Amino acid sequence: MGIQEKTIGISPVGCSVMAYNYLEIDWQQAAHGRAPALATATKRLMPNHYVFTYQGDGDLASIGTAEIMHACNRGENILVVFINNAIYGMTGGQMAPTTLLGMQTSTSPEGREVALHGYPLKITELIAQLPGAAYVTRQSVHTPAAVRKTKKCIQKGFENQDKKIGISFIEIVSTCSSGWKISPVASNQWMEEHMFKLYPIGDLKDSERDKEDKYMK
Repeated sequence: MGIQEKTIGISPVGCSVMAYNYLEIDWQQAAHGRAPALATATKRLMPNHYVFTYQGDGDLASIGTAEIMHACNRGENILVVFINNAIYGMTGGQMAPTTLLGMQTSTSPEGREVALHGYPLKITELIAQLPGAAYVTRQSVHTPAAVRKTKKCIQKGFENQDKKIGISFIEIVSTCSSGWKISPVASNQWMEEHMFKLYPIGDLKDSERDKEDKYMK
């Protein structure tokens, strides 16, 4: 897209904190869960730049729940990339809001139980209900075809900033072989067999497409 010099990434506390080592763009560091607030300020101060956050599920769906919900409800003109691997990956593999029922973690060694821990939080479905959310999709990167599809979704999220239609939210269902304590190959298999059932891949909301469909009818 030729926007490298005008792109600003926001990473909070978590595995994403090292992202600036891999992408040659400007970065800002946010407090745990507060990336959407910093991205809001950055985009409003520099509206001609492309601003995105890169957040894990412990960060976005737990510590930063209020931040992400209100940023989406306001319809901030940013892109959010949400990595869901169902645990707190950086700090020891603890249970996260997205942890599946029965899934073992360092803080739920017998598996997640409804009576004790509550249900998994499908925060992407909640965000899709907010009027400020223009584009909400759930993808993965476990195969070459999935990588290509996810790349197109991320590009669309950046293009939506030019259209000024609201926030773009992309969940990427992912693995964490170190946190899950299984091999990378087994992690992919487990993700396909278990995570995709609770977190199905596909678009949840596309306001631009909906407008086009309505116009065509």
